[in-house]
Amino acid sequence: MPMKRCVLQIRVTGRVQGVGFRAYVKARADEMGVFGWVRNLPDGSVLAVAVLSEERRSAWIEIVRRGPPGSKVSALDVRDLPSEEMPGWADLREFRIERDDV
Repeated sequence: MPMKRCVLQIRVTGRVQGVGFRAYVKARADEMGVFGWVRNLPDGSVLAVAVLSEERRSAWIEIVRRGPPGSKVSALDVRDLPSEEMPGWADLREFRIERDDV
């Protein structure tokens, strides 16, 4: 029986830009076999979208909440995305840092 997967969107606010937050999230995703992406947003927050097994959902949220040394997460907005809101999610095979103009 295949593992049930979910798509999570997490918006992270606090001191999360300029502290290695995206690299930290990518490294943890690579370790856990999580696919998706992370990017800085113009308002100073970070947005991460992850495809992962249901079993890893809670652990993933805690990893993002913890953040790297030097970060200070003040809030997480966690949302389960229906698959139709993220076309192609089932085809993701990596986790990447999306570059931005922030």
